[in-house]
Amino acid sequence: MNDGQNRRAWLKDLIWPAPENTKTPAETAAYELEHFFAGHSGKAEICLEEALGEGYILSQTEMGYTIRGGEAGILFGAYVLIRALTLQEELPAGEQKPYYPLRMLNCWDNMSGDVERGYAGRSLWFEEGKFSYDLGRIRQLGRMLGSVGINTLCLNNVNVHQPAQHMLDDLLGDTARFAALLRPFGVKLMLSIDFSYPMQCGLDTADPLDERVQAWWAEKAKIIWTAIPDLAGFLVKADSEHRPGPNTYGRSHAEGANMLARAIAPYGGKLVWRAFVYNCMQDWRDTKTDRPRAAYDLYMPLDGAFDDNVILQIKHGPFDFQVREPLSPLLLGMKNTAKAIEFQLAQEYTGQQIDLYAMPPMWKEIFAQMGKERVQAIAAVSNLGRDDNWTGHPFAALNLFAYGLYAWNPDSDPEAVIRQWARLSYDLPKEQTEKLVSVLLRSRSVYEKYTATLGLCWMITPNTHYGPNPYGYEFQAWGTYIRADRSAVGIDRTEKGTGYLCQYPEKMQKLYQDPHTCPDELLLFFHRLPYDFIMKDGRSLIQRIYDDHFAGYEEAKEMASILKDLDLPEPDREEMLARMEAQLRNAREWRDIVNTFFYRFCGVPDERGRTIYP
Repeated sequence: MNDGQNRRAWLKDLIWPAPENTKTPAETAAYELEHFFAGHSGKAEICLEEALGEGYILSQTEMGYTIRGGEAGILFGAYVLIRALTLQEELPAGEQKPYYPLRMLNCWDNMSGDVERGYAGRSLWFEEGKFSYDLGRIRQLGRMLGSVGINTLCLNNVNVHQPAQHMLDDLLGDTARFAALLRPFGVKLMLSIDFSYPMQCGLDTADPLDERVQAWWAEKAKIIWTAIPDLAGFLVKADSEHRPGPNTYGRSHAEGANMLARAIAPYGGKLVWRAFVYNCMQDWRDTKTDRPRAAYDLYMPLDGAFDDNVILQIKHGPFDFQVREPLSPLLLGMKNTAKAIEFQLAQEYTGQQIDLYAMPPMWKEIFAQMGKERVQAIAAVSNLGRDDNWTGHPFAALNLFAYGLYAWNPDSDPEAVIRQWARLSYDLPKEQTEKLVSVLLRSRSVYEKYTATLGLCWMITPNTHYGPNPYGYEFQAWGTYIRADRSAVGIDRTEKGTGYLCQYPEKMQKLYQDPHTCPDELLLFFHRLPYDFIMKDGRSLIQRIYDDHFAGYEEAKEMASILKDLDLPEPDREEMLARMEAQLRNAREWRDIVNTFFYRFCGVPDERGRTIYP
């Protein structure tokens, strides 16, 4: 990379500067190919075929290589060609096109410069209420996103804080200039908006059925798209966690979303409406209300009521990016509604980019559960920040890289993707590369063992969401309970319990409803069981809890030992070692606190005589 080894990400082989003067993705492709082949044998020819859109076709000729595609397709194909030649891999055969037309990165950046749930430093583009950025670094960001096929960047936090809405009025020119920086890399902007924005601009209501509100948004959309003709659209969080929304006026979410969608439809804009809506003021004494039911209960009756340019953005699990959740049943329902699946690259509940957690194995499982269910878009909460290595932990860059590849092809193989990233990022001997790959592949399983085994959620420190606190959320209003007592743990979500399981198709209901057939990884998510329940492998439930937490810590130590022996370059090595030390401290705390927590309830000692603190 042109701006120093400490901003490595995965583009170390693109040692020439990111393009400064290209205007279109095709021009960027020509620039990147020219510089790549200046140091490699052969050449590449590009052929613009707009009918291919974002797709591309790569072919090899006697003289070199040919890339055919639409404007963005040529660029994405160019990066795939460079990647394949760098890694000495075969070119993909035939026409390649993305599985998800909209492949979005949701950034939770505030204009103050801080990033909500940001674990890699301050915002790359905001500071002190205005745009503030390094031009070269934003071009490099565009290059990173384009190199893995991400085509949309939502610039600001879904929890819209002022002065963010000024990006739509007096800062609109600055927003347009920022959009122009990313356009040559095939990346469009999207903006998060506040549903009540008209009330901040002189109206006395934001009622979506009020003609004044409709006219206001129509005029505002005209102004915005005049300045940014290729703006992808708006992202909205409404009636969720105290955010304003249509329910204030007795209107449905379909009525609220459709009003905005109709204002932006003439310009090809998409209205992405987050389905993260639940009662965040639940009384912990209420054992009937079950937070995972909320999204399905609210939105299923609205199936077919949304306009064609509305996309319902649904978190991959029914809770909130926990270490282990089942697939959200809403992703399997709403056959007549466009849907987006949402992941979280920012490791809010998975180690905060301190603890190592490679996400591709998790995504592979999620896509397998979805089967052939058609979802029209994909989104992920960004893990980017102003840290020199972009993502805090240098290995957390893997998740951003892999997300782009999975957004293009959800059938991607986790091990192959991780190996690609490792080889593109580091010049390690083959044996060391394989050790790095093996550690990354198992990192999710290790983290799960010492934190939230068997599908237990929310045993985490409130507010910061880092470190163990098994009862931290048990008496809070967020609907996040494990209901542990001296005899049992977990929540019965079958038909006899909260009924959440009934939201799934019959085949999945049959799998999950019997604790003897339910996968161990989700056992306590779906069932309330006594500590002496016998698991499939013959162990008791409490012994499995003990064993997993002891094993997770020991396996974390093994990972740290392996990584310590790798010849990683500085400063990545120093940063990795520091974060692994923090991870080991964290794993030890998780092991001891969780084991002690359950021991004090049940009084059953560890069969293997290991130390559990009374």
